[in-house]
Amino acid sequence: MFNSNFSRRNFLGLTAGAAGAAALAACGSSGPSDKGGSGSSSGSASYWSLSGEPGQPIRQAAIDRFNKANPDTKIAPEFFQNDAYKQKIKTAIGAGQAPTMIWGWGGGGLKSYVDASAVVDLTDWLGQNAAVKDKILTSSFGAGTVNGKVYALPIETVQPIVLFYNKKVFEKVGVQPPQSYGDILDLIPKFNAKGIAPFSLAGQSRWTNMMWLEFMLDRQAGSEVFDNVFSGKAGSWSDPQVLEMLTKVQDLVKGKAFINGFSSVTADSNADQALLYTGKAAMMVHGSWSFGIQKANGGDFVKSGGLGWMNFPPIDGGKGDPTNTVGNPGQYLSISSKASAAEQDIAKKFFSTTLVDDDEKAGWVKSGGVPVLKDADSLYTGDDAQFLKDMAAIASGAKTFAQSWDQALSPTAAETLLDNIAKLFQLQVTPSSGSTT
Repeated sequence: MFNSNFSRRNFLGLTAGAAGAAALAACGSSGPSDKGGSGSSSGSASYWSLSGEPGQPIRQAAIDRFNKANPDTKIAPEFFQNDAYKQKIKTAIGAGQAPTMIWGWGGGGLKSYVDASAVVDLTDWLGQNAAVKDKILTSSFGAGTVNGKVYALPIETVQPIVLFYNKKVFEKVGVQPPQSYGDILDLIPKFNAKGIAPFSLAGQSRWTNMMWLEFMLDRQAGSEVFDNVFSGKAGSWSDPQVLEMLTKVQDLVKGKAFINGFSSVTADSNADQALLYTGKAAMMVHGSWSFGIQKANGGDFVKSGGLGWMNFPPIDGGKGDPTNTVGNPGQYLSISSKASAAEQDIAKKFFSTTLVDDDEKAGWVKSGGVPVLKDADSLYTGDDAQFLKDMAAIASGAKTFAQSWDQALSPTAAETLLDNIAKLFQLQVTPSSGSTT
């Protein structure tokens, strides 16, 4: 399928480099010298997370609530763009200069922190604070658990990846939303003929390409092959269904399914989102957080009913369960093992009060998110009600809710995965010929 530089197993990054812990230990020392573990005062704790709508204002609001309720202590936040954050937090942890609270996606990244003894085991604390744990969806704890122990508190939202579409563009072209992969193929030339890109794609960010591969593999080959490939089982990439899926992906590229120049479009700038709400693209495969971005940045696009959504449709003849989804079963917050006892106490108080209060739940619902906190159904009202109910139904109704590959893998393996998927989309590796182009 690939030449010697891109073996089947190597393609998914499962044999790449050293273990995550070793990678962290080898990082430089450019972390925050006046923040994190040993650099903060006893009355303050630092918190790093992502910038931008819709999440940053809600994270800031939570910190403001806590600081107001606890005047003798202070949480000091810093916000970073997605890709910059991933590198900066890895460097800071490797240098022993992590912030008190480490925001993340759980999975492989968290495991690398655990292997490096960089984060606090929260298992006993949660056992002693059962009321806190009981407020959070049970299914969200999986990606925050390593070797049976909880090292990260699930926070914020459940985020399945879905297919979004611009209803106004569909009406303009006179076509219906796809109910199958065959319908998608039929729509591609119709949109191209009207000068509209069938799909927006921020290919420069790479993880956006990965979302396509995740769904295509699941819908084509089914969850068993999906699991075999993901776990690195020998010979899994030789499965004919997998080869057919990879060929389908490159056929989409060759068939101009994606916006021209997609490999230079970035997700951090929300350029892919703008292509959808401005009508330059008809569809987009993206996480449910896109709703909040479209709502915040798209003018009256969402309010006027211009945005449609659905679970990724089945592939004709595919073996996958069409209820399956992939994405983020939550976001996660860990405590640095380098933090002082006072800093850790501040973080745990934040965990047990503000992050599980009613304002936190309402804030994420208002942003267009389905919170990891239980009993949010009554909040699904107003203009966003149908979207929230549909996302909750997709998340709860999925036979399999797989964590995004780049989050479930170690950072080192994920980097190899993303690079090789980018090469696949750029037609630099060819599934059928075994050569690079």
